[in-house]
Amino acid sequence: MLDYGQLKERFARNTNPERARQMKKYLRNRFEFYGYQTKERKAIYHQSLLAEKKQDQIDWELLDRCWRDPYREMQYFVCDYLIAMKKKLHFEDINKIENYARHNQWWDTIDTLIKPLSYLTWDDPRGNELMLEWSQDSDFWIRRIAIEYQLLRKQATDTQVLSEIIRNNLGSDEFFINKAIGWALRDYSKTNPTWVRDFIEQNQQELAPLSIREGSKYIE
Repeated sequence: MLDYGQLKERFARNTNPERARQMKKYLRNRFEFYGYQTKERKAIYHQSLLAEKKQDQIDWELLDRCWRDPYREMQYFVCDYLIAMKKKLHFEDINKIENYARHNQWWDTIDTLIKPLSYLTWDDPRGNELMLEWSQDSDFWIRRIAIEYQLLRKQATDTQVLSEIIRNNLGSDEFFINKAIGWALRDYSKTNPTWVRDFIEQNQQELAPLSIREGSKYIE
């Protein structure tokens, strides 16, 4: 079993202060960093995650402690753990993941938490209902998850739900919302450019220029 203290000790061994300063600045000085690039960071706990996958349950106590940690790499570990252990997750675990999404928020962890959330909502009708609810949440990061949770679903995308979620967020002046709308439309345009073109035309007056620009990227 992976131990919180053991993980902290591993991260502390080969810190890169200069890179840590750069990473902290990149995320607007919101979080502390040890200074590991993605490949280096994942190498620290790769074998441990392989061992964890043999366990029957998610170690939520470990994940909670890591999410409260001031160092951002610890939150990245939680995201990687949830992705690695996604087959051990249950729909009811969404409440726990939501708690992570509502604390220590920024685009980096929000966009990564979408992956286990997408897995949990793929074949469960409760997923669409929940994301429709989230699309009207007062927290724009939660709304961003709702906008993006169907990314990469291609033909499995529920366009009715996608349309309603985007319309719930039209008129926003929040960059991260308008960017997410553009990404959702751009991603689905690779599968159904006609639907995306029509959606943009029908909602052109309310869609932000950023959303239109991003959503139209692959449409001739």
